[in-house]
Amino acid sequence: MSAAPAPTERSAPDRSGPDSAFDPGPLESSLSRRLPTRWIGQRLRLLVLLALLGCLAVFALARWHAANPFVEASFTTGADGQMVLVQSPLPALNRLQGRALVSATSNTAALSGPVVALDAALLHESQRWQVKDPLRQRQRLQQAAWSALLAAGPLSLRFDDGQTVQVQPTARGYSGLGLLFWPLVGVALLLYLLSVVVVLARPQLRNGLYAVMALGQAGNLLFVALQSGPGIGGLLEPWANDMPWRLAFDSLGAAAAVHAFSLHPRRLPQMRWLVWGAWALALSFGLLSFSAPPPGLWWWAQAQCVVLGAVALYVIHFSYRLEPNPFALVIQRVAGLALALTLLVTLAVGAAAQGPVVAQRAASAGGAMWALFLAAPLLLAPFVARSRQMLREFAMLAGVSTVAAALDLVFVAVFSLGPFTSFTLAVFVALGVYAAARQWVLNHLTGVSVLTTERTFEQLYRVAREVQVQPARHAALLAQLLRDLFDPLEMLHVPRQTAHARVVASGSALMVPLSSGALTAARRNPATGADNSADKASDKAVVLRFARRGQRLFTDDDARLADRVVEQLRRAVAYDKAVERGRSEERLRIAQDLHDDIGARLLTLMYQAPNLEMEEYIRHTLKDLKTLTRGLAASEHPLSHAAAEWKSDLTQRLAVAQIQLGWQFSSDRDLKLSMVQWSALTRIVRELVSNTLHHAQATRVDVSFHLQGALLQLQVADDGSGRSPELWSHGLGLGGVRKRVKVLG
Repeated sequence: MSAAPAPTERSAPDRSGPDSAFDPGPLESSLSRRLPTRWIGQRLRLLVLLALLGCLAVFALARWHAANPFVEASFTTGADGQMVLVQSPLPALNRLQGRALVSATSNTAALSGPVVALDAALLHESQRWQVKDPLRQRQRLQQAAWSALLAAGPLSLRFDDGQTVQVQPTARGYSGLGLLFWPLVGVALLLYLLSVVVVLARPQLRNGLYAVMALGQAGNLLFVALQSGPGIGGLLEPWANDMPWRLAFDSLGAAAAVHAFSLHPRRLPQMRWLVWGAWALALSFGLLSFSAPPPGLWWWAQAQCVVLGAVALYVIHFSYRLEPNPFALVIQRVAGLALALTLLVTLAVGAAAQGPVVAQRAASAGGAMWALFLAAPLLLAPFVARSRQMLREFAMLAGVSTVAAALDLVFVAVFSLGPFTSFTLAVFVALGVYAAARQWVLNHLTGVSVLTTERTFEQLYRVAREVQVQPARHAALLAQLLRDLFDPLEMLHVPRQTAHARVVASGSALMVPLSSGALTAARRNPATGADNSADKASDKAVVLRFARRGQRLFTDDDARLADRVVEQLRRAVAYDKAVERGRSEERLRIAQDLHDDIGARLLTLMYQAPNLEMEEYIRHTLKDLKTLTRGLAASEHPLSHAAAEWKSDLTQRLAVAQIQLGWQFSSDRDLKLSMVQWSALTRIVRELVSNTLHHAQATRVDVSFHLQGALLQLQVADDGSGRSPELWSHGLGLGGVRKRVKVLG
């Protein structure tokens, strides 16, 4: 894979030219299209009608199959390819357990006389998984003759010891459909309903291609369900010959996969020739299987599935190389696993076809598991970015079952193990792999992983504290927190309103609102007085694309986590506002008490002063108290006003001591100081000048304030006596100055 581009963060896409490594077109369209929250009008009626027709078709199929006649007996394949009776509830057959059935004839007058020779080919219910052409032809002829005998009525069964038994075929009934019939039909119905919902929700070509794949696998599962019942029955044409139908399902589904991967998640115009070639191969092979099947049909069919699967895997791999979309990565992994299992099942069934006993097991087990596994990703595809743990487990179990069935066939065919030994060993190996790698496979197969609670809490706590200190930077801090949590390859600011975080673009992107309630109140940074440009750019929402550098999908759990993060930051800002409001009210109360109580007492003392010096001292104290109470009552202090107050205060204090003041003040903007900043700077200036008054014996003090950008420089110098800074005694005064400077940052 080529090197991933550096992460970028930008506002809404500019159509005048590319400013990102990615094409924003598909994302923009996915943001503007949302699935309807309610199904209304003609679409709702059509959905209900199609769902009702699907359910009626399933029950009609079950009713039809239940009415088909069969002989209630279990047979297995003998060493010489014969049908060996295992057991039967019919008394006439039960006494012949272990004998081989060699022929059957009808007792009906219209069909009396013709004898149908039978062998283990009759037990191969699925012609799709019969490897050898002569055996498939014999299987088809025997199944057609057997179906005619069952439909005629009473028949005679002749065994290898010469005994003949009269048997009356009976209808299967619903109890004779078998344990697997309803689960398989249920999965087929789910595929049908899911394809209907996907197409009606958003009618477009790629969803139609998904419907082709889903309906093809639904058809395969229906054939498997019809052939899974106990006993030996028969299906009428054309359902008895399932080979061309199931080849057509597989061919069209594989071609649809190639076409769909060229459209989603990224349109690939350069792949159109591969797409047309895939459709041409699938259609021509499907027609050929109906009209003139070539020799070695099964091998040609499996080769076609492998070739089309490899082409589909190449297309989606090429798509991921162009754009590291995690949805494409998930499809690539699933397609690679499907191709690997197809090769495994093909080799296992091909090797098992050399022995008649194993061939029957291959036709019944390997093919059924393979069809069920291919159905599992199709069921999971619309929910791959959602919390559908049951579907993920189902896909995992279907894959493990396919591996187990293939290993069972390989152990028997290659290593000549017994049926029980091979089955036990295959199940043990498959379960061992499942138990050891379950979570890893689920995370990597579906591209979904869970963020650790410890990591999430630490980052949320850190950002919440920063938001409390600097509420105006909430949007920038939230965007940084989302970047740390999900590690996206790209972040986009989009002018779109959304109440909650939501997953878009098939799980490859997450849209999170950045403006909400208390978070939008502050627009100016109290430390600098400037508008925050990041907040302006993120008024609406931010879109995170390609989580974990394009290695995982966003899920609904991620959306809920993002909503909780936004809510926690909103609460942090609300808490900060509540605390600041409480502080302001308390400062106002203290200022009022100082003015009404201490101020009144000082005023009384001033009028009762014994001499002029004491009166003047108290008068200056009252002025200081007035400055203090006014500062406590005000929520903000413009720097120019605060500087004027400091100059006036210093002028009065130094004039009493007969010291000259030199004052310099410059500022590139009129910064608004918070109460904490104003109080700290006021006390710093007073402490430094007080040190001059008490220790320097100076005649002049020079004070300079300079604000440039984010740097505020305060310098106090005098012409008095002094010592080297290394010899200064660090008492409460200078210690308090250092602490206040540290608080100011």
